[in-house]
Amino acid sequence: MDKKDIKNLALEEFKQELEKISEPSYRAEQIFSWIYKKGIEDFDAMDNLPKSFRNKLAQSFYIGAIKPLKRLKSIDGTEKVLFELSDGNLIETVLICSGKRKTACLSTQAGCKYACAFCASGMNGFKRNLSVSEILSQILYLAHSLKHGMTNFVFMGMGEPFDNYENVSRAVRMMNSPKAMGIAARRITVSTSGIIPGIEKFKELGLQVNLSISLHAANSGLRDKLMSVNKKYSLEELLKACENYISNDGRMLTLEYMVLKDINDSQKDIDDLAKIARRLKAKVNIIPYSNIPGLGFKSPLKKDIEIFKSNLLKKGINVIVRESKGKDIMAACGQLAGRPI
Repeated sequence: MDKKDIKNLALEEFKQELEKISEPSYRAEQIFSWIYKKGIEDFDAMDNLPKSFRNKLAQSFYIGAIKPLKRLKSIDGTEKVLFELSDGNLIETVLICSGKRKTACLSTQAGCKYACAFCASGMNGFKRNLSVSEILSQILYLAHSLKHGMTNFVFMGMGEPFDNYENVSRAVRMMNSPKAMGIAARRITVSTSGIIPGIEKFKELGLQVNLSISLHAANSGLRDKLMSVNKKYSLEELLKACENYISNDGRMLTLEYMVLKDINDSQKDIDDLAKIARRLKAKVNIIPYSNIPGLGFKSPLKKDIEIFKSNLLKKGINVIVRESKGKDIMAACGQLAGRPI
């Protein structure tokens, strides 16, 4: 019999598995507490469980883990961890510190099949989706091995979250569950480049998790050149899906817009972006591009970012500049590639 990774199971699923081996279902909550509250991933260390039960657990289950290979710390306090998965694939996870706010930036895939022109994550192609366990293990490592008290969690690392919708949505439920991590839904943000079926399903998730749209171009011609996803799900189709997402229940969207010097920063780009933001009643996060060798894009000057922001504010758009952190360790937005460091 193949052993099952407990971190891939929701609580009710784990209870059912325990009943199959003739063990009481209440034990599931005890084990979840050890794993998610205390960060214990060794059955023998769960000392409130009978030894005979621990031995039985080890015959049917295991607690999945990912292997930290290297940690880097930026001059601005940002930390990046390179992890090796069980099959040798590599992913990166980032902790961004800004005052009292500590944000974990989580990966959902090894590589990325959409290969946006300005992003490093797809440069070496798509390897595979991460399991629920591998997604949650990134958080548990930061929380229990590195002892970081995180305030926010964003699915903005390697990969397209909605291309791995099933595992990402299950991970989000586990993060939010009081019996597991107990993270408030409003502290979790999922970002998508525009996978419309994922947006539609996400609306039905039933949790007040934040949704961000990685827009990066406000007209379809330019978006075709920068983001291959636009050829599958057009900008207009995406905007209609977003309108449906925010309808009726007051949901809010954030538009992520990475500014590439002399590419998507003209006055017309600003005008088009403002129209979209008004249409969707969305906030805009401006992200200055961080250099990635070999891609050929340039970072905007600080004064140009301020002009970009000012022009949006004059049009009544709620806008903030998201400071790029961790650039010196290749941990800023778009720089994660899952490579040896």
